[in-house]
Amino acid sequence: MTPFEISVRLFLEIAVILAACRVVGRLVRPLGQPQVVAEMVTGVLLGPSLFGWLAPAAHAWLFPSATRPVVYGLAQLGLALYMFLIGLEFDLELIRHRVRSALAVSWAGIAAPFALGALLAWLLRDRFPLFAPTVEAWQAMLFLGAALSITAFPMLARIIAERGLAGTPLGALALAAGSLDDAAAWCLLAAVLSGFSGDAAIVALAVGGGGLYLAGMALAGRPLLARLYRRLAGSRGLAGQVLPVSMVLIALAAWATDELGVHAVFGTFVLGVCMPRGAIQQKLVDQVAPLTTALLVPMFFVDSGLNTALGLLDSWRLWAVAAGLLAVAILAKGFACGAAARLCGESARDAVAIGALMNARGLMELILLNIAYERGLITQTLFSMLVLMAVVTTLMAVPLFNLVQGRQAAPAEDLVTVA
Repeated sequence: MTPFEISVRLFLEIAVILAACRVVGRLVRPLGQPQVVAEMVTGVLLGPSLFGWLAPAAHAWLFPSATRPVVYGLAQLGLALYMFLIGLEFDLELIRHRVRSALAVSWAGIAAPFALGALLAWLLRDRFPLFAPTVEAWQAMLFLGAALSITAFPMLARIIAERGLAGTPLGALALAAGSLDDAAAWCLLAAVLSGFSGDAAIVALAVGGGGLYLAGMALAGRPLLARLYRRLAGSRGLAGQVLPVSMVLIALAAWATDELGVHAVFGTFVLGVCMPRGAIQQKLVDQVAPLTTALLVPMFFVDSGLNTALGLLDSWRLWAVAAGLLAVAILAKGFACGAAARLCGESARDAVAIGALMNARGLMELILLNIAYERGLITQTLFSMLVLMAVVTTLMAVPLFNLVQGRQAAPAEDLVTVA
């Protein structure tokens, strides 16, 4: 295909993707599900698992291989911007105020699924085509443990905000535990990806460089950013440069951490956390969020869906593995977090609600899976199994939370924290 033909086909792809996301969104909204669930499901439906299976010729025509790099690029841009937005809305005070309970819930929600995930990886690695041949046992164990441990922190934040629980003990504990949980899972993934390179220098660069980036942004970046944006906001002639300057900083943060071998999402998230709060924060959310959530994030889900081929699960043994992964993910994560919350003094109802929220994987799981798949760590078979797990656990979260809390959540509209 020529560049012109690629651009023409891409516009049609975008139209189909966005329209399909909205149609599915309308269908799941009466169930109290947020728009992100519709986008996750739509990504799988538009991939080879359904559309490609029902109409392979039409699927190949609409999503030719020539447009895939463009879709991938848009998806990565969406991720970078989205994680910047999540960083902007991240409240460190939540952790400070509930640190003891949050640590207990978070580490319980990591230890149990991680241990069982690592055990499953050790048992299944040589029996099923789940990992690349060059992946060592410890790498497989670390990855699957991390994949089962992760929590959909943005979606958790969305549910808490919708229910007006952000300032309550339940909301603060869930948000603090979810943030710590995801931070630990990302550290585990960074260790796996660094070790997978097989080069000690690359490992040192990723770990040391990532640590220096985090420390530099926390110690020097925050005051410098505060000074920069005060100057921009205080000058009538420079006020219009807030968004362009922010885009430059986002691109540099993504480039720097990608070069270090960590990942772009780490760089943009840390940048968002270090940005000044107040009017500048709200202005950036208002300007960046609409296009990111309405256009770019759906492209990421479809890019993931195009890599999800449930047809690869072509035997009862593979479906049994998928069911086992799902069962372990649900029971280990939800039960462990709920039990830890109960031991910390939460009521039985709140403990079950926290377990339901922490069990959802959402967008964060798909980001982790896509990174591992891009780097050649896992096969398309395991990718498809874990996407299925992410969709099912995310679908469960809102209905179970509503059932336990006894009130229906507000209709899911397009906010920033939608994953």
